[in-house]
Amino acid sequence: MKFYAKSLPLRAMNLFGKLNQQEARTFRLHLFYSSIDGIASGALILNEFIFIKSLKGSNVQLAFLFQFSMVVFLFAMVANELMRRFSNRKRFLRITGIITRLPLVGFAFFPSITGEQGLPEIYHLIFLAVFLLFHTSKIAVVPSINQYLKGNYRHQLFGKLFGYATTVNKIAVLVSTFVVGELLHLNANSYKVFYPVVGVLGVVSVYQLTKIEFIQKGERITKPMWYAVGDSFKRILCIVRQNVPFRHLEIGFMLYGFAWMSTHAVVTIFYKEALDVNYPTVALYNIIFNLIAILLLPLFGKLIGSRDPRRFAILTFGSLMLFIVFTALTEYFPYYFEVGYYKIYYLFLVALFFNGVFTGSMPILWGIGSSYFCKPHEAADYQSVHLFLTGLRALFAPIIGIQLYEWLGFSFTYGVGVLLLVIAIVLMVFSEKHFRNSN
Repeated sequence: MKFYAKSLPLRAMNLFGKLNQQEARTFRLHLFYSSIDGIASGALILNEFIFIKSLKGSNVQLAFLFQFSMVVFLFAMVANELMRRFSNRKRFLRITGIITRLPLVGFAFFPSITGEQGLPEIYHLIFLAVFLLFHTSKIAVVPSINQYLKGNYRHQLFGKLFGYATTVNKIAVLVSTFVVGELLHLNANSYKVFYPVVGVLGVVSVYQLTKIEFIQKGERITKPMWYAVGDSFKRILCIVRQNVPFRHLEIGFMLYGFAWMSTHAVVTIFYKEALDVNYPTVALYNIIFNLIAILLLPLFGKLIGSRDPRRFAILTFGSLMLFIVFTALTEYFPYYFEVGYYKIYYLFLVALFFNGVFTGSMPILWGIGSSYFCKPHEAADYQSVHLFLTGLRALFAPIIGIQLYEWLGFSFTYGVGVLLLVIAIVLMVFSEKHFRNSN
């Protein structure tokens, strides 16, 4: 691992502009972290489809499974306050990685799936519990990524380098997704092999991240934990109240987030109930939009570095809106062609293009958009606000989306998502026009 990270050729850095020694080392480690994380993420892309197709979990359980990936951010402020009390952030993150990600190794001991029966209910609950624990690591790792990079990259290179690292991540996701789709097609029980691999890679990726030099002003904290958490929430209110451009961006994110979270699990059900596709086809769909994202990521990294994030958000929200629109239309115009065991819907190909634009732009906007409204030493607080609000919307949106689908069907659920995104786009246009960023 150490040898690989150092063996990346320094001359490749010239592609991204002149980097000083600290930036070059950080970027090498950032790239390696992104690649390992991408392999793990790609192996989990079909997670929800595995749960409802092979394990035969219920729609409500599916909503919880997706919800867990985001609702953990409700505790972002607690995690941020806890990390401020650890002088050794590196050790804390590594222990967190081991506790939250190694339990995936336990899937190797799940019983094999036979026929169409799926697994007993107890295994559905274990499955949900393991992934809740897995996603908990995000509340420590995600803010740390922002803080590690903000302290080691110059502002003018931040978006550009983040974009290239995300491109590497998406390439790894693409390859991993294809492999997992083929494995599941050959044997539905293959998740018992690659989930444990994901657990080990998850620990490795955190270890790699913590090799980046951490730059943070020393803090002497004397307040008890819960008083300090209260102060953190006061800082949230202060930030949201005083920084109007940031507040508008977060309101836009709340609207977008509700639209995305309420339709995401429904789209998984759409694969099974409306499109009737197999594992390789779902994997191919994910590969197509991730490939589009890979091609666009370097451009998006440059764009967010030279434009107000609110203008960039218009592109992101608009592309998601069009993805939902063309997905909905596929139900009414279900024309497709087949190549081998792949089932390709014409209109859904259009939807996948817009999903690729969304997938290429959202990681950058979501990951570093808030940093453009603050000073470097404020990055962790601003990102914690961002993560907390992500968890808040995740508390309701996935369940509401599933209930809307079960009561009123696919079209109504998609329509609500489109309406929310239109409102978010209008807000971004208004905010950028009338409220300039002072940072």
